[in-house]
Amino acid sequence: MADAEGIAKVHVDSWKTTYANIIPVEYLNKLSYEGREQLWKENMTNSDVFVAENEEGKIVGFSSGGKERSSKYPDYTGELYAIYILKEYQGNGLGKLLVKPIIKELQQKNLCSI
Repeated sequence: MADAEGIAKVHVDSWKTTYANIIPVEYLNKLSYEGREQLWKENMTNSDVFVAENEEGKIVGFSSGGKERSSKYPDYTGELYAIYILKEYQGNGLGKLLVKPIIKELQQKNLCSI
């Protein structure tokens, strides 16, 4: 749970850049690091979470996954819950690196479809 603060910052900052012209700016401006940090402290107990750090050790991306949650998709047992990468780190293969450990964890739990 030590990573919750860094994950929260990536989550909020990624939303603000990725969804700027999709979600109303008023909603995006209400997102807080503190609120997302609490959310991730709770989420980290129920899902596998992996982080990517830059050379200085700052979290610049994360992925999260686990058992499929909705029960609407009987052919899928696993789910990629989230993947976010700061804008300046996108386009360099970091997404693939963050998805691979999720797939590995799901396979180890015999959740072989995502």
